[in-house]
Amino acid sequence: MRFTSVDYEHPRRPALIRLVNRLARRAVADLEVEQMLTRATAKTGLADYGDEWFLPALRMLVDSINSEANLNAVGKLIQRTRIEDMLAARLRVQAYLTEHPEMEEIELAPMILIAGMQRTGTTTLQRLLAADPQMRALFAWEGMCPVPVHEDPEKDRQMRMRQAKRAERALAYLAPEFFAVHPVEHDAPEEDVLLLDHCFMSQSWEVLMNVPSYASWLEKQDHTPVYEYLRRLLKVLIGTGAGGHWVLKSPHHAEYLDLVLKVLPEATIVLTHRDPLVSTTSFLSMTAHGRGISTDHVNVKQVANQWVRKTERLMRCSIKVRKSADPSRFIDVSYYDLVKDPLGELRRIYNQTGIPLSDEGLAAARATSKSNQQHRYGRHLYNFEAFGLVREELENRLGFYREEYGIPYE
Repeated sequence: MRFTSVDYEHPRRPALIRLVNRLARRAVADLEVEQMLTRATAKTGLADYGDEWFLPALRMLVDSINSEANLNAVGKLIQRTRIEDMLAARLRVQAYLTEHPEMEEIELAPMILIAGMQRTGTTTLQRLLAADPQMRALFAWEGMCPVPVHEDPEKDRQMRMRQAKRAERALAYLAPEFFAVHPVEHDAPEEDVLLLDHCFMSQSWEVLMNVPSYASWLEKQDHTPVYEYLRRLLKVLIGTGAGGHWVLKSPHHAEYLDLVLKVLPEATIVLTHRDPLVSTTSFLSMTAHGRGISTDHVNVKQVANQWVRKTERLMRCSIKVRKSADPSRFIDVSYYDLVKDPLGELRRIYNQTGIPLSDEGLAAARATSKSNQQHRYGRHLYNFEAFGLVREELENRLGFYREEYGIPYE
């Protein structure tokens, strides 16, 4: 079995990528917002973004990337391509909604939104729920391009899936260990943070890069437009694809549960819980592996300082909203109960949401539980020491969350 490295400051990468980074170090320029906007227009033949409220966020992000992220040549190319693709997607969404204003009138069915902390079984739970034919998850190929690019539905699906599959293969080549940490599969349910990314106001940027100025700025902003845009995209995806009950998932939502309750009144929020010392350390490892794709300078203490603080913030924000909200809007799921009896937890969630669980849905969940075996891409190794953490000090920081939900030590 393959094991992931804990030497985060020396990322494993193919020899060809190391060579490109060395030879092209000075040849690849910093990111430029105007240039990327121009390229998105050239790529799509479109120029109307509608309300351009997202541009200040994009400019802040790009400034922080250029001044703080210390990307290598391949890293700059990755982020430039990623941003240009998202700008192109925004242009296509605006054009599609202009042509099909009826999409705005689509009603959303009751949905399930998983907002547990990172590494607490959220992916496992989402895939169990999404196996039910009546449920509707976001797939990676949809998140990358939320609206059709071809008038023929089957050709459109193939084109968008090919794009996502190329991205999956590129990631597997650049960072083969990452799939053991978090599988990124083009045709599997994915986090709806992929849609929030299109607003350039999501946590994923600060996970994959060291952008502290952007991260600090982001925490001070009003995220209402972000969640309103997410709602619009959910309607478009229902209108152009399959319907059903959405099952969304992202730890990002833990910081903004007040907006989830307000903008997505159809949502029942599921909070997954696991020993915060284990889940946080696992996530620090995931972050360090992710950053190692685009930079040659992963500072593990920097990762730990930033994301222990951020995790504490997520936990406190989540608890604060939970205490003042309608308790019927929330369901708690223990990671350990989910591992021990996944179908039992599934039944409990369905019962509380009022969504019927059919025999077909139960059989699909059972099959998914058997097929999604842990460690199929390798074993993810992580420990406190690699990040300069001391167990007692981390417990002092995050122990309040354990006490709030009665979480056992792992």
